[in-house]
Amino acid sequence: MSWLLQLYKTYEENLEQVGKTVIKGEDREYTLLPISHTTQNAHIEVTIDEDGDFSSARPLKKQSTLIPCTEEAASRSGSKVAPYPLHDKLSYVAGDYVKYGGKIKNQDEVPFDTYIKNLKEWAESPYATEKVKCIYTYLKKGRLIEDLVSEGVLWLDENEQLIEKWDKKYEETLGEKPTIFSSGTTDQFSAFVRFNVFHPESFDDVWKDQEMYKSFIAFYNDKLGQDDICYVTGERRPGTERHANKIRHAADKAKLISANDSTGFTFRGRFKTSQEAVGISYEVSQKAHNALKWLIHRQGKTIDDRVFLVWSHDDSPVPNPNEDGFDIMKHANREFEREPDTGQIFAGEVKKAISGYKNDLHYQPEVNILVLDSATTGRMAVLYYRNMNKELYLHRLEEWHESCAWEHRYRREENEFVSFYGAPATKDIAFAAYGPRASEKVVKGLMERMLPCIVDKRQIPKDIVRSAFQRASNPVSMERWEWEKTVSITCALIRKMLVDKKEECDVSLDQSSTDRSYLFGRLLAVADVLERGALGKDETRATNAIRYMNSYAKNPARTWKTIQESLQPYQARLGTKATYLSKLIDEISDQFQIEDFNNAPLTEKYLLGFYSQRRELYKKKEEVTNE
Repeated sequence: MSWLLQLYKTYEENLEQVGKTVIKGEDREYTLLPISHTTQNAHIEVTIDEDGDFSSARPLKKQSTLIPCTEEAASRSGSKVAPYPLHDKLSYVAGDYVKYGGKIKNQDEVPFDTYIKNLKEWAESPYATEKVKCIYTYLKKGRLIEDLVSEGVLWLDENEQLIEKWDKKYEETLGEKPTIFSSGTTDQFSAFVRFNVFHPESFDDVWKDQEMYKSFIAFYNDKLGQDDICYVTGERRPGTERHANKIRHAADKAKLISANDSTGFTFRGRFKTSQEAVGISYEVSQKAHNALKWLIHRQGKTIDDRVFLVWSHDDSPVPNPNEDGFDIMKHANREFEREPDTGQIFAGEVKKAISGYKNDLHYQPEVNILVLDSATTGRMAVLYYRNMNKELYLHRLEEWHESCAWEHRYRREENEFVSFYGAPATKDIAFAAYGPRASEKVVKGLMERMLPCIVDKRQIPKDIVRSAFQRASNPVSMERWEWEKTVSITCALIRKMLVDKKEECDVSLDQSSTDRSYLFGRLLAVADVLERGALGKDETRATNAIRYMNSYAKNPARTWKTIQESLQPYQARLGTKATYLSKLIDEISDQFQIEDFNNAPLTEKYLLGFYSQRRELYKKKEEVTNE
C-alpha cells in the first residue's frame, strides 16, 4: 500500500496541474486527470448555444478529450449499457439513433434512455452548471443525428439511413469521401461525440472547464457507496471495487488492483468478499491511478510494456538510476570533460551534478522507484518498489557512478563522439551483455535486475558480467564500434566487481601491477598497437591480436607465441619506430613470475590491462603528434 499512498500524495502535491494538458513531442500529450474523469478520442464536436439549441458541428480527426466518467462506464464492455455522463458514442447521445438505422442489442434497455435519465439527474442537481443544463436541454429533443446530417457531418444513403462504410458508389452523388470516414472511427454509428457550449459567461471549452470538473465530481460524490475504512489513508471514505485501467496507454486493459470474480476462486476460500481482504476508497484509488498515469507519460521509461518510473511526490527533479554519467551531466546542464585523464575530473563533475539535486532538500524529502509489468492483458503487477530518503538515494547514485565508472567513447553530441567517464546506462549494459539484437524482453529483465545493484548496493549478478566479458573477448563477432562500446562497458562492470571486493583499479594504467591476467592484457594491447601502426590508417582489417583475442583469453601463453611470431614482419616494416613498443613487450614480460606465464584461462582483469595499456599508448602517440 506504500506505493499507493505515495501516488496519492503526489496527486495532492500537484493539484494546480489537474486538468492541464501538456504537449510532449509530436502528437503526444498528457494530463493529470481530475477524479471521476478519463480521456476518449472524439470524432465529432457539437456546439450548442446558451438557449440549448444546436449551433454548429464539425468532424474531428481522433482528438483526445477529457470527459466525466463513472465507475460503471469505465469498465463497460460488450452489450452492457453504461453511459458516460456527458460525452459519448452516438448510440447513447442521439435520441434518433434507431430512426437512422442504428441497431440496439438489448431492446429492454435503450442506451439513450439510460443516458438522458442520468444527464437529467445531473442537470437538475444543485451542482449543475449552465453548460450542463444547455446540453441536456438540447439532447432531450432527440434530434442530434438529424442536425448532424443537415450540417454535413454525417451522411445518409438512398434509404435515409446512415452509411455504415464508405463506398466509391457514393462518390457520384456525394462527391469526395467525407471527413467523418477518415476520422479514426470504424463507422458513423461508432462515432464518439463531444459537446461544447457557447456561453457569454464562460469561454472555456467544456472539456477544459474547471467548473465542469468540480460540478461532476461533487454530483457523483453524492452517489458513491457507504463509507468504509481505507487501508491507504486509514480514514473512513466511500469505497470502491472497480479500479482504473489505461495505466500505461489508452489501450491498456491491465489493472493493478482487481477482485471482481466471486465464482472463480479469486479469494481461495479465505474471504467472502474483496472488502474483507483490503479496502481502498474511491477518492484514493482515483487520485493514485491518475497520478501514476500522469507520471508515466511525463517521465516514465517503457520497454516492452514494462514501466520504469522514478519520482518525488513533491515534483522536485530526481535523476534516473538507469541513466549513464553522460545523461546526468546533460540534464544538470553541466559542461563535459571532453578528454578525461584519469577520469577523476569528470567523475567529480558527475558527483557535483548529482549533489546539485540536494540543493532543494526540505523536510523529509522522499524518492520513489517503481517497476510495473503485466503477464496477461488484464492483470498488472508491481515488480519492484522502493521508497527512500532523497539524500540517501542520491548518495547511492553517487556511489554507483564512482564504483562502476570507466571511460566511454560511444555517446554522440552535436554529431561527434564525446568521451565521458562514468557508469553506463542499464540499457547499454543489456546490449553489452546480450548483443544489439537482444529482445526487449531480455533488455527489460536485465534493467530490472540492475536496479537493486544501484539503489540497494547489491553486487552485479555474475552471469551478466560473465556474458559481457565473453562478448568483449570475441571482437570478430561484431563490428568495430560495437566491440569498442562493449569493451568499455564490460570494463566498468569488472571495475564495480573489483571495488566490491575492496580492490583498487582505474582506467589509468597501473604499471606496478604484477597480476598475470593484467600483464597478459597489457601484452595484447602492445601487440595490437604495434601492428595497427604498421598497417596504417587506410587498412581497416583486424590485427592478429584482435583476431586471436578469444583464444588468447583461454590459452594465453600458447596464443601469445603465435601473436608474437606474427609481429616480426610488422616490426621490420616499422624499423626504429617499433623499438619502443618492442622494448615495452620485454619490460612487461619481465614483470611475470615464471610460473605465471602459463595457459591457465585469464580472469576479467586482462581486459582492464588491455584497455588501459592501449589507451596509454594512443595517448602518448597523440602527445607526440601535437608536439
